[in-house]
Amino acid sequence: MADVLIALGGNVGDVRATFQKAIANICGMTQAALLARSSDYATPPWGDEQQARFINACIEIETSLDPHALLFTLHKIEQKFGRDRALEKRWGPRTLDLDLIAYDDVSIQKPELTLPHPRLFERAFVLVPLAEIAPDRLIAGRSVGEALAQLSTEGIERLPVLA
Repeated sequence: MADVLIALGGNVGDVRATFQKAIANICGMTQAALLARSSDYATPPWGDEQQARFINACIEIETSLDPHALLFTLHKIEQKFGRDRALEKRWGPRTLDLDLIAYDDVSIQKPELTLPHPRLFERAFVLVPLAEIAPDRLIAGRSVGEALAQLSTEGIERLPVLA
């Protein structure tokens, strides 16, 4: 079984409700155990800044799927919730974005999959929720907490727990 970190994001529709359903789909479709789930965070848009704020969160799962099969499944779940990667604008609005952040200590450099996620250490909107659930996790030799300390968290706000 692999210990996997996945980032969730979105800014179209009821993102927090989508997260709840998407996490259930991730666990069901990958036969994974949910080990941890961060709070939801409102975050400024990244890349294309002329759009609504995003909601971001991270989960930690345990799965026996290999990284490529897991990525394929995550993309199927995105499609189920209305995402069409072929038609969207890079860093534009989306209903659901599922990014494979880390898969054990595996390192992969292929066109379809890079692990750990290549822009992880540039993105406070991923590191803030990740640090909530795995601050001491080493990814590419760096701890999540130490990597976060190098970035500004301005504009990132933890959202209250849904009732």
